[in-house]
Amino acid sequence: FIESPYRRVIESQVTEEIVYLSATEESRYTIAQTSAKLDKDYRFTDEFVSCRKSGEFTMAPPSDIDFIDVSPKQMVSVAASLIPFLENDDANRALMGSNMQRQAVPLLITESPLVGTGMESVVASDSGVSTIARRDGIVDQVDSMRIVVRVTDTSSETGSVVDIYNLQKFQRSNQSTSINQRPLVRSGDLVKSGDVLADGPSVNHGELALGRNALVAFMSWNGYNFEDSIILSERLVQEDAFTSIHIEEFEVMARDTKLGQEEISRDIPNVGDDALRHLDETGIVSIGAEVKPGDILVGKVTPKGETPSTPEEKLLRAIFGEKASDVKDTSLRVPPGVTGHVVEVRVFSRRGIEKDERALAIERAEVNRLAKDRDSERQILERGLAARLEELLLGHTIVNGPKGVKKGEKITAAVLAEFKKSQWQQFFVEDDAVMRDVEALKSQHESDVKELEKRFEDKVEKVRRGDELPTGVLKMVKVFVAVKRKIQPGDKMSGRHGNKGVVSFIAPVEDMPHLEDGTPVDVILNPLGVPSRMNVGQILETHLGWASAGLGRQISEMLD
Repeated sequence: FIESPYRRVIESQVTEEIVYLSATEESRYTIAQTSAKLDKDYRFTDEFVSCRKSGEFTMAPPSDIDFIDVSPKQMVSVAASLIPFLENDDANRALMGSNMQRQAVPLLITESPLVGTGMESVVASDSGVSTIARRDGIVDQVDSMRIVVRVTDTSSETGSVVDIYNLQKFQRSNQSTSINQRPLVRSGDLVKSGDVLADGPSVNHGELALGRNALVAFMSWNGYNFEDSIILSERLVQEDAFTSIHIEEFEVMARDTKLGQEEISRDIPNVGDDALRHLDETGIVSIGAEVKPGDILVGKVTPKGETPSTPEEKLLRAIFGEKASDVKDTSLRVPPGVTGHVVEVRVFSRRGIEKDERALAIERAEVNRLAKDRDSERQILERGLAARLEELLLGHTIVNGPKGVKKGEKITAAVLAEFKKSQWQQFFVEDDAVMRDVEALKSQHESDVKELEKRFEDKVEKVRRGDELPTGVLKMVKVFVAVKRKIQPGDKMSGRHGNKGVVSFIAPVEDMPHLEDGTPVDVILNPLGVPSRMNVGQILETHLGWASAGLGRQISEMLD
């Protein structure tokens, strides 16, 4: 069962002892709230304290209290704890607000809320969408695809001295939204275990960022915000404020049919060169191609049986004296309503069947990525070995070493600089204890390199192995198309207080109501949506948000 932490209360005094209780155990005790007043000795000052017992809220004398809450947030769920001014909202609307936060579509441009509760960073780091540092270390390399960290804390985990974090780029989620991670660190940065290295979808600088900070007016406007409808400014559309990326997945299979094998090919009957412009020589669309409805993504031909000849086929036979092509076009095409860019192609081939050029190219790219990871790890291992050898050898007298070394000379940084780092292992010194350490270091390094190579070979073998496909399927191709969607009338929008509505109209900026200084508002909401719903938290959030935006502007002007 889920357990909650409580601090034990002994004879009206709150102790530091933490006890975890389940919901059934909790009902047997009298539990005070964190709002209870305490003196400097952590004793209750009030004659009666607000508490709960057997699921009922009541007042009890301090002597009857068994436990006290650790935090006022533990009363509510994770989603509810993200709602600012939660105590000013009706429970029904708070429930709607909690549920609708889960339905938020990740935006193209994320922005942290001006008015938050402090739980945003906790939720973002625990959600699993951000990349979190596993161990302490120094960032060695960063690019858009991966982060390489040289580990400084080797006590927590045996083995590798390198952590490589491969970032997800425009991957499809189960809801067809885009999963895209962006690095936050730079090369040379010190990172601690648990630090956020890369933002995920709906995360901005390690904080949950589900929406945008927009200037809101509560007023009626020509009847367009009747029944909770929402009016937006055209500026939000032009600046991609509420634009999102969705990734559509399309799949085609080449099967072994009774009439013969289907074939994925560029050679399609009765299709002009213009329709084939996005396809490579294997008949599969190229990554980066911009596609629109009706475009061919994967060319496929299927054998057709003996059917009555069409007039065109009779004409062809009359002219060329041969039978027209006995295959028909069954290509995968872009369905209506989808316009976007191809971001990924995956080709799956049955084990034992020769792979085509495109499948081999994808395989080579994956092997190169694995080799790059191996080389980065090996470089860091070599650098670590060199640094440790330098530490051990400096100041000792040379007995023997690589070609060109002077025997009897003291080892200094200048002496080591004359030789390649790979030759430092060949130095022998008088001190036996140092030589034992050097030998142990060399053997440890060799075993680390062997382990690294073995891991690399296992991964490559896994990549090169064929795929398990359903019976009768020879080849399967999946194409992922990224579609950019701007907000439009008919879309549902919501705040964090259960204040939901449908966009009814997108008005030009010049038609929007404006503040005294001429600033046009971004969103117009119906003021009648507040009193009967009793979610006054949205009004308080609007006031605090306006104040914080204004203060932030003043501070930035002072800094400028």
